[in-house]
Amino acid sequence: MLDKNELNEYALMANALRFLCADMVQNANSGHPGAPMGLADIAVVLGFHIRLNPKNPKWINRDRLIFSGGHASALVYSLLHLWGFEVSLEDLKNFRKFGSKTPGHPEYKHTPGVEITTGPLGQGIANAVGFAMAGKLAASMLGEDLIHHKVYCLCGDGDLEEGISYEAASLAGHHGLNNLILIYDSNNITIEGDCCIAMSENIKARFEAQNWEVFSIDGHNFLEIDEALKKAKSALKPVLIIAKTQIAKGSQKFCGSHKAHGAPLGAEEICISKESLGFNPEEQFFIPQSCKIRFQNTAELGELENHKWNQIFAESSQKSLLEEMLKPDFSKIVYPNFEEQEAQGKAIATRASNGIILNAIAQALPGFVGGSADLAPSNNTELKGKGDFPKGRNFHFGIREHAMGAISNAMANYGLFLPFCATFFVFSDYLAPSVRVASLMQSKVFYIWTHDSIGVGEDGATHEPIEQLSHFRAMPNLNVFRPCDAFENVACWQVAFEIKGPCAFVLSRQNLPILEKVSKENVQKGAYLKLASKLDLQNPKITLLASGSEIELALKSAEKLEQEGISTQVVSVPCYDLFIQESKDYRDSLLKGKVIALEASRALEWFAFAEEVIGMSSFGASGKGEELFKYFGFSVENVIQTAKKHLG
Repeated sequence: MLDKNELNEYALMANALRFLCADMVQNANSGHPGAPMGLADIAVVLGFHIRLNPKNPKWINRDRLIFSGGHASALVYSLLHLWGFEVSLEDLKNFRKFGSKTPGHPEYKHTPGVEITTGPLGQGIANAVGFAMAGKLAASMLGEDLIHHKVYCLCGDGDLEEGISYEAASLAGHHGLNNLILIYDSNNITIEGDCCIAMSENIKARFEAQNWEVFSIDGHNFLEIDEALKKAKSALKPVLIIAKTQIAKGSQKFCGSHKAHGAPLGAEEICISKESLGFNPEEQFFIPQSCKIRFQNTAELGELENHKWNQIFAESSQKSLLEEMLKPDFSKIVYPNFEEQEAQGKAIATRASNGIILNAIAQALPGFVGGSADLAPSNNTELKGKGDFPKGRNFHFGIREHAMGAISNAMANYGLFLPFCATFFVFSDYLAPSVRVASLMQSKVFYIWTHDSIGVGEDGATHEPIEQLSHFRAMPNLNVFRPCDAFENVACWQVAFEIKGPCAFVLSRQNLPILEKVSKENVQKGAYLKLASKLDLQNPKITLLASGSEIELALKSAEKLEQEGISTQVVSVPCYDLFIQESKDYRDSLLKGKVIALEASRALEWFAFAEEVIGMSSFGASGKGEELFKYFGFSVENVIQTAKKHLG
């Protein structure tokens, strides 16, 4: 790809890129110059290999580029500007300023060309695996003539120290994802100093043991970089390119020093460094004209590839399927009807009714895919008859919750898929960072979290989620649904497809009675009147608030209270997040008399509305679910006693 007779021109491009990044950080008086400067040579060569079209940034067969280390954001924005995306020189000058297109770490949907918000270190590696898995599944469904792109990911020492990278790399090697190229910026520097203070493993051996092909190169040698990328694109396995680099290369004083990681170099140092490499020390944000032209080649080559692809797409037999996956029609979903089970008086766990719903959705939406962290039989998440990845729509993530969450984020951002992932609710802690990033991006990921309370029973306190429900309800942009029965479960899914951002379904292990049908409109408001008082419809003395399995308790308690002459109503709150977005008038219309909330979790958020909360203040115990509910106060007797206490 490279002409060895033009190495001086490539060096000029790399140095211009280095100083553009250094100027951005210096101008902001904040940021990370070291990694961008060290990666500049690799970035220059990568531009001759990657296929992107800034005029059509959502082209589905584009190569994906992920920066796992978001602290290299100055390089991200510089490349996007030079490659022709809607990132201006003025945007670079506004780096890290409030309201700019160029925030401190790259954010999806905020800056054109940014594929994903990587967040904590290591996430980007798992994201890259997710994009590669999405590419493989898309190629299987649509044909390799339509989908044959590569996924490039740049990472550093810190990314590989994080455990999520091991999980993701293991899965990538297992599936032989030869569309994945991971470039390791091996500068042996972290914030505290040389990597040797905390890391001494053989990265090459580690990845080879996980079924990767590994190349080691000088990350500042243009010809070696080019050769490694050429080999990587034709490899039969995922590829790791270990590129030995110097942090802050080009800086006279800080090259190779950890001091260049997270602080500006200083105006004087930048001037000295520019002068030493033949640049005018007085000029800032300067890009030589010859460099601009060469950087623009990336856009021109990408636009040409996109044009060729459009011709293939126009004649493809899979054109209608691709269009259907790009714009799924939720009205096609035929949701299951649980009236027969209701008539027979059957009880069904919400994890079980959810499994039936998932399969109904999968029948209607070809892009609906997902899997579990080795718990599909317990989570009820198998899509029956849909096959296993890479040829089918069921994913076996193995016991890798961290990677599962980040992989699902990439699947959602890929553009063709609506992914779900599943585990026990107590293990949601393991994928919380990925859920947070999905919420930040408002990416459409569905989380299936079963075994939702002390109803887990004999497995004991280690498996009984207590604080998790409050944690995820506190997360912006995430809607958490805890349905009380099969009918409410259906309505929750209907609403989930209509709202932006990720959604979580918190589901019971134990069987729950099927109550009455619930309208989607009720769930859209987050809470609704489940049972009105027969004694005083307008002004009941007690309102019992509950969600999930505790609705059954609330209904039984209300019946007893009414028998004792205490007017009581029950309000079901399948989605607390939607409820608090409703008007105060609507909330007040439901919260009448003395309000008591019932929830088998920490439930601190309910104190915003309730005089008292019957919740959990410990981590539970081991025993039969029914025993535990009674022991911890989730009994009709305790609810009645609590109500009477508040009525004096």
